[in-house]
Amino acid sequence: MTTLPTLYYAGPLFTDAERAWNAANATTLRARLPGWRVLMPQEFCAALDSDPSGKPRYDLIAKACLDHLAQADVVLAVLDGPDPDSGTCFEAGWAVARGIPVIGLRTDWRPAEDGAANCMLTRTCRSVVKSLDAAITAITLGEASPSSPPR
Repeated sequence: MTTLPTLYYAGPLFTDAERAWNAANATTLRARLPGWRVLMPQEFCAALDSDPSGKPRYDLIAKACLDHLAQADVVLAVLDGPDPDSGTCFEAGWAVARGIPVIGLRTDWRPAEDGAANCMLTRTCRSVVKSLDAAITAITLGEASPSSPPR
């Protein structure tokens, strides 16, 4: 049995707008990368968003994210905002530390340190792109392969 390559989508997921955008991106990624498995934290953690007391199960959310990250062949990290989401930054750093390639996605046109984000992100991502189309191209052209050095 052949195992599909796995993409982990790291991005903020706390507002209705973020969740809707992520869901639309997941649909596009799955349609345009049919040979890939796409892991979305807002999907695999949905059941953990609240326990019987109504509180999120942060311990289980963190474990689920790390377990899924460990399965990734590439991470697509959303780097939008004046400062990218802290969870996304952690996931990107965790991946880089384990040799998992990271593609940064910054659709935000505002300037930031090092052009797109903090240099610890931009200089360890395989590439930082401005659109989901460009991210898909980077993935399909092999920019996300483990043998490609960070820029």
